[in-house]
Amino acid sequence: MLQVISLLMENKPGALMRVTGVLAARGYNIESLTVARTLDPTLSRMTIVVDVDPNLRAQVIKQMNKLVNVLQATDIGDIPAVMREMVLLRVRAPMESRTAILKEADIFGARVVDSSVEGFALEASGDPEKLDEFIDIMRAYGEIEATRSGLIAVALEARRLKLAPPVPTKAAQSQPGMRVPQPRTVSQFSNGAMNG
Repeated sequence: MLQVISLLMENKPGALMRVTGVLAARGYNIESLTVARTLDPTLSRMTIVVDVDPNLRAQVIKQMNKLVNVLQATDIGDIPAVMREMVLLRVRAPMESRTAILKEADIFGARVVDSSVEGFALEASGDPEKLDEFIDIMRAYGEIEATRSGLIAVALEARRLKLAPPVPTKAAQSQPGMRVPQPRTVSQFSNGAMNG
């Protein structure tokens, strides 16, 4: 069964490798993975779709939350969320099919991002099932190439994450007047990009 996991993590070298390493070590197949910086450049948001036994879903989230650079792991399938994927599709088709291709693209909310004598480059976003259908329909018009982004997701319910302050070093503790950082919440880092 597919599980959609949203991770808020520190934007540091090796963080992605640790997450994928935990999943690979347990034999979970990653169906898609997307990651990018949030509004705070020190943090990243990762969305992973992984094939997991339904009985092990909670265990996977616990394993993710134990990782060094992970601040919060959430099972997006358990809460209200918006999930989308993007596809860039190039279709080579004869001139007599061009009008029909544009009509189909319009039905699926796709837009033309490039046009040439050989055909079109189209961009579409939506549910993965909708994109599967769009790709199947475009196959009927000619030779196609498709690249998909992988799923991205955002939770619709606001969640506040309490971040622990960094552990003070001995050098910092021994210097009088040295300020020890106070706990922060995700809302202090950025707005809606941190929810979920």
